[in-house]
Amino acid sequence: MCLVFVCDEDERMISRQPAPGSCPYCGGMIHAIDVKSQWRFCFLPLYIRTKKKYYCSMCARCLVIKY
Repeated sequence: MCLVFVCDEDERMISRQPAPGSCPYCGGMIHAIDVKSQWRFCFLPLYIRTKKKYYCSMCARCLVIKY
């Protein structure tokens, strides 16, 4: 039996800049990272999305912004 994965997701960091504020857990500096994610099916790109993620530089936690 042979399993072949035909779907793939690739995430790449585009840019990184400091964000205002501090981490609520440790008080460290927050970085805003622009990430480009791409879904592929049989090596053909189906969906490309750019999103912003926030990380603490000291404790390396991913922070979620609630509106």
